[in-house]
Amino acid sequence: MEQLPGWELAADGTSISRTLKFKDFLSTIAFINAMAYMSEQQGHHPDFSAGYNYCEVRYTTHAIGGLSENDFICAAKINDLLDT
Repeated sequence: MEQLPGWELAADGTSISRTLKFKDFLSTIAFINAMAYMSEQQGHHPDFSAGYNYCEVRYTTHAIGGLSENDFICAAKINDLLDT
């Protein structure tokens, strides 16, 4: 988790999540579109919810009922999207 700034581990240890803030709706949607593209490339999709200037992203691997390496890889890729 030290390598994933901004992400939090769920109390039960089965997921990681991050709430992202944006300046406006279009910025939020642009991020969601970039996240969707990256998720398709990785074949691993987050659960998320969004509003005017925020997006809450949660990763877990439903097939195993907890966290897998893919969850951490995709979370790092989300952080990379924010750095660009």
